[in-house]
Amino acid sequence: MAKKKKANLKSGLIAENRRAHYDYEILDKLEAGIVLLGTEVKSLRNGKAQITESYVSPEEGELWLINSYIAEYVQANRFNHDERRKRKLLVSKKELLRLKAAVEKAGNTIIPLKLYFNNRGLVKVLLAIAKGKKKFDKRETEKKRDWKREKSRLMKYL
Repeated sequence: MAKKKKANLKSGLIAENRRAHYDYEILDKLEAGIVLLGTEVKSLRNGKAQITESYVSPEEGELWLINSYIAEYVQANRFNHDERRKRKLLVSKKELLRLKAAVEKAGNTIIPLKLYFNNRGLVKVLLAIAKGKKKFDKRETEKKRDWKREKSRLMKYL
């Protein structure tokens, strides 16, 4: 049964920000809902989204996903959505205040890590409070990753 559940989660993945772990130090994660139009949901079901260059901003007492890309739904003709519009994220007031306080700290930002369908078929966004890495931190991350890869190769031959 666990294998079936994993397969559902894997198939529910729409977009992933794989570069986030390289560019940022992840401090905390949380899940948020997202307000979408019908054509956006249909486009997401086709897997046409990108969140690599997007970020989250607390504005006017609400949380907004900015610069995310959801492709136009071809069959929608004139009733289509704007591909890069701001999208409202749904979090509780307590979480919003916590996120706002974290962003006000120097160097912290909120970034989306994953966009996916949950078990109930709703679109969710996995957010992370992150701190930008310096160039030497990125080199350190590369060294650790390369060493881990080399170590696994060596262990394979033993």
